[in-house]
Amino acid sequence: MKVRELMTTDVVTCTPSTPVSEVAKILLQNDIGSLPVVENNRLTGVVTDRDIVIRCIARGIDPSKTTASECMTKNPVTITPNTDAHEASRLMADEQVRRLPVVENGNLIGMCSLGDLAVVDIHVNEAGNALSGISEQSRIH
Repeated sequence: MKVRELMTTDVVTCTPSTPVSEVAKILLQNDIGSLPVVENNRLTGVVTDRDIVIRCIARGIDPSKTTASECMTKNPVTITPNTDAHEASRLMADEQVRRLPVVENGNLIGMCSLGDLAVVDIHVNEAGNALSGISEQSRIH
């Protein structure tokens, strides 16, 4: 099964100039933890709730005076809509991410989440394996 059959296509995004305080509100309003940053429909990065806490709040930076581009993860791992779901699951585990932006010809066209993989019965084990890989402790805390 290809990612195109599983991905979410109604993706909420922000621009690089969106204030981080607004990014946080978008995350809250949509009950999501990750927001693609796009400019002219091109993916430039991803801002997560963790990015906001670690790169902004914890450093005493005012989120209303900081933009998404200053806080985002640049060059996120992406997949294409023709990526096999098995490969997407493996990539999530390897990269320790729960969501992958789906890009075609440089344009963001969707997001594939661990949840998207889990809803298809044949991928339940793979989603579980991906979650195990994501949850593995890579650093001592």
